[in-house]
Amino acid sequence: MSEDKNFRGGQGQVVEAETFRDSVGTMEQSGKRRWVFPKKPSGKFTNYRTLVAVILLALFFGIPFIKINGNPFLLINILDRQFFILGQPFFPQDFFILALGAITSIIFIILFTVVFGRIFCGWICPQTIFLEMIFRKVDYLIEGDRNKQMKLDRQEWDAEKIWKRSLKYFIFIVISLVITHWMYMYIVGYNEVFNIMKQGPFENLSSFMVMIIFTAAFYFTFAWFREQVCTLVCPYGRLQGVLIDKQTINVYYDFKRGENRSKWRKGEDRAVEGKGDCIDCNQCVVVCPTGIDIRDGQQLECVNCTACIDACDEVMVKVGLPKGLIRYATEDEIEKEIPFRFTNRMKAYSAVLILMIGFLGFLLGNRGSMEAKFIKPAGSTFFIRDGNITNIYNYTFLNKSTKDQMVTIKVIEPQHGKIKLSGEESILLKKDQITKGTVNLSFPEKEIKLSKQKVKIGVYDTKGELLDSFETSFEGPFKIQF
Repeated sequence: MSEDKNFRGGQGQVVEAETFRDSVGTMEQSGKRRWVFPKKPSGKFTNYRTLVAVILLALFFGIPFIKINGNPFLLINILDRQFFILGQPFFPQDFFILALGAITSIIFIILFTVVFGRIFCGWICPQTIFLEMIFRKVDYLIEGDRNKQMKLDRQEWDAEKIWKRSLKYFIFIVISLVITHWMYMYIVGYNEVFNIMKQGPFENLSSFMVMIIFTAAFYFTFAWFREQVCTLVCPYGRLQGVLIDKQTINVYYDFKRGENRSKWRKGEDRAVEGKGDCIDCNQCVVVCPTGIDIRDGQQLECVNCTACIDACDEVMVKVGLPKGLIRYATEDEIEKEIPFRFTNRMKAYSAVLILMIGFLGFLLGNRGSMEAKFIKPAGSTFFIRDGNITNIYNYTFLNKSTKDQMVTIKVIEPQHGKIKLSGEESILLKKDQITKGTVNLSFPEKEIKLSKQKVKIGVYDTKGELLDSFETSFEGPFKIQF
């Protein structure tokens, strides 16, 4: 029997039946829900994650109140077709930019997962942030740590249990209601949300019903469904199974060092006795928010939250063994026992990720400040007066900038074209608005050689800078060419 046969767990080293892959960790064999009561984590990575969560929550609650040049920093109003990203207005005409941005984001997520694993799930995902950093904090505050929560769960419905559960669920409802209101601010703006609150539910029945539905959804997700969002519903967890490989950075258990696992005995020489550094304390299991054993290998339920890393490092320090038995690593690093290195593939993918971010930023920052169209009214034709051929056009100007603009219209090609407006020579374009009107375009009769000729019309600002141009056709009398 080979030496590997002595291993009881690890990345691909389980020789016993892999029964953990035959069932869901949050479900009994009977199909009944198995509640997860994770121990409150502590340690270096937990502190880092808490800091990241505080920053993200501050952004979440603060962004609706941020304005740039009078425009919301971020607003996604699908109903009224109002979109603002980084204070810049986006219109249905800019849909292709948003579509390219969405495609770029998907490709970014795929490449990021191939290189860096599920860091997003454990550090940035809203489900993790809200659940671990808000709702579970309420659990710990009211019911205590893991053992006290389990004891309360087994307890009969006496006065203590009714009081604690009622208080906890009431706080959950309040938090869900707050989250719903803030989410709604990203759709209609904070001013509208405050107006709805002042006017009451009967004056805004549809908005009130939407908020009730979303509040119920948030409450259901974070009070009951919880980690099952990650283990049963989220498609990203399934997607990562086909994206990660042996060069992907993930939270791994070092089975080479940890096996064979055995309980700790003071004063023993574990190396001489053929024991690994894992003392089988199960601390990495009891802190896991999805209820898995990281020592069984990479699993789709693992969200890379690093709670097991902190728990294991704390135990290693106590028993005088090196930290890092569970750590961020690649599978190759552990199997081949080589130090981590940033491979050429990682460098290439990282470079692509940076380029994609730059490309997306370019799309968002370099779109035109306005859009101009000149369309001939249906059924209209040319007329000749004073030796000039004149066509009528309906113009539509969309000011995409964050300020009002005065513009003028000029013919770019061919030469000798004249523009006549129904009013003033300059047109005032309000910010974020569409301006429509009528314009006459004339050419000397001798300049028009064809019955239908291409012309190019430009729109200029007060400084003479070309803002946008539009090609259209100019009609004239039919002439026989010899």
